[in-house]
Amino acid sequence: MRQQELIEFLDRFFQVEQYSEDERGGIYRQSDQLIQRLGLMLEPIPNVDRWIKNHRIDSLFIHRPWQLDPELDIGVTYYHLAFDERLTLGFNPRLAEVLSLRNVQPFGEKAGRSIGMIGEIPLQSFDRYSGQVRDIFGGYEPAIAHREKISKIAIVGAMNEELVRSAADQGADLYITGQFRVSAKPAVLETRMNVIEVGHRRCEHWGLRALSGVLRERWTKLQVISA
Repeated sequence: MRQQELIEFLDRFFQVEQYSEDERGGIYRQSDQLIQRLGLMLEPIPNVDRWIKNHRIDSLFIHRPWQLDPELDIGVTYYHLAFDERLTLGFNPRLAEVLSLRNVQPFGEKAGRSIGMIGEIPLQSFDRYSGQVRDIFGGYEPAIAHREKISKIAIVGAMNEELVRSAADQGADLYITGQFRVSAKPAVLETRMNVIEVGHRRCEHWGLRALSGVLRERWTKLQVISA
C-alpha cells in the first residue's frame, strides 16, 4: 500500500466532502514509499526521528503535524477536524457500539454536520455506566450526578446551554463531552442532567486506537504502531 491509496481510503472513511478544502486534511508530506509499517501519533513526539528508525516506520499518520521537523524525510498523512468529529465525541458509530447505545440518532449540528449522537441504553445505575465509560477512555474528570438511574445518553463534542437543554428535551439523562463548559452549568442544574467530562486528550487517544483498528481491518498485512 502507498500513501495515495491510504489517502483515498481515509477520505472516504472521514467523509471529507463535508468539509471545506482547508479542513479536509490528507497529504501533509508526500511520499511514494511502500507502506508496510505505519506510525500513528497525535502530534510529533520528542526524538521522533529515533522512534521512526527504531520501529522501522515507512510512513506517519499525525493528527496535528504542525510542529514536525521540516527536515524529516518521511511521508506524512494528517486529518484534524475530521478525525475529531468522526473518531472522538462526534457522530461516531464505533464509539456508540462500545458504549452499548441502541437506536442511535445524530445530535447537534455545525456547518451542516452532526457534532454528536444520542441513543438508549438498558436502564441502569449511573455508577455502573460511569464505570464502563472509565474502562473505555481510561478515566474521566469529576462527574456530575443528579440522577441515580439513566437510560438515554447524549455524546457531544461540544457543550453549551442550548445543547444541554436540547438533550434533555429529547429524554437524555446523561451528557458525555470532552470538556465541561461553565456557561452550560445553569442548564445542567435546571434539567438535572448527569454529566461526564471525559477530557479532550483521552478522547483523542481512544480515536487513535480506533483508527488503528480500522486500518488493520482494511489491510490485513499492514503493521500499525502507535506512539
